Amino acid sequence: MNLQPMNKYNNKKTEVDGIIFDSKKEANRYIELKMLERAGEIHDLQLQVKFRLIPPQYASPDGVKKGKCLERECSYVADFVYYQYGVKVVEDTKGKKTNDYIIKRKLMLYMHNIRIKEV
Repeated sequence: MNLQPMNKYNNKKTEVDGIIFDSKKEANRYIELKMLERAGEIHDLQLQVKFRLIPPQYASPDGVKKGKCLERECSYVADFVYYQYGVKVVEDTKGKKTNDYIIKRKLMLYMHNIRIKEV
């Protein structure tokens, strides 16, 4: 019997170097990127980097003081961020492109001028 937790896309969580990844695909990509980093092909590899797309929005009855939060911030969390040939690369390992992801991908380009590399 498999007691491994499954998420809604039937991905199996996988541990590498003490890090739990959402899928085997993401874990395998991490291993590849670590090898590239050791070889000097990439540098400054970071995992789960958050980018704010839309700030939180508050009610402001008097126009000055923040009131109740009406909408929480909208953010995108990249699987990997690294530098290759002096260029910042924001990467996502994708199995299924959800509607939420597609909107966030467009917002990343619009707000941060970053095209997400999909693997």
